[in-house]
Amino acid sequence: MACYCYILECSDGTYYTGWTTNPERRLAQHNRGTGARYTKTRRPVKLVYLEEQPDKITALKRERAIKALPRKKKMELFV
Repeated sequence: MACYCYILECSDGTYYTGWTTNPERRLAQHNRGTGARYTKTRRPVKLVYLEEQPDKITALKRERAIKALPRKKKMELFV
């Protein structure tokens, strides 16, 4: 099953990184306020980056790697 790493841009200009098996559903959850505590108070959010991964383990490792990047390097992924 394919998994995806994603970056959301929050309404306050910050970025949230996560992983999912269904990007559309996950984005809807974040915008409803049920996706993550961090995005709940920073709605609406928009998807700015999506990267397919072959499995959950790879997606989790990539999520961790993206989260460790400084803001400028994250922006280089999608700008």
